[in-house]
Amino acid sequence: MAPQLNFITGNANKLREVKAMLEPEIEVRNQNLDLEEIQGTIEEVSKSKCRRAAEMINGPVLVEDTALCFNALNGLPGPYIKWFMAAIGHQGINNLLLAYTDKTAEAVCTFAYSPGPGHEPILFQGRCPGKIVPPRGPTTFGWDACFEYEHKTFAEMETTEKNRISHRGMGLKKLQEWFKDQDHGR
Repeated sequence: MAPQLNFITGNANKLREVKAMLEPEIEVRNQNLDLEEIQGTIEEVSKSKCRRAAEMINGPVLVEDTALCFNALNGLPGPYIKWFMAAIGHQGINNLLLAYTDKTAEAVCTFAYSPGPGHEPILFQGRCPGKIVPPRGPTTFGWDACFEYEHKTFAEMETTEKNRISHRGMGLKKLQEWFKDQDHGR
């Protein structure tokens, strides 16, 4: 029987990507919870969200936290990219780097899994290097249109291409490997 996860997200695009990569080996159910996000490192934010979600669901949960780290800004905006995008949009994201020649960035996706309340969350992190560019492609999924990897923005890529190389894809591959190892240990 496939393991079951309650993936905590209200973002239909994230849910679609996670289901495409994990199912049918891992059954993904969706729960949209409003989780308070603490200020801290990427890892601290992810673990805190996971603990809260496990308590609210009283079962196995998977939470995701995405960060976009600009090298010229020593890793900022990092885990706060969601709030930056909401406040200033794609053009504002580009404007943050106007004074710098270094436009490189790293997309970081951290999944935190817990089998339930009282368990320490397990982290699975994927990283993808790239650079910030003026938006190209559909602007319907966060900052995908302004993050370029090898001459294409994430928004310009086909879903399967993006899932193969993206920060989210890398993190989910680690999660899949962990679940396979757990199965073999039984």
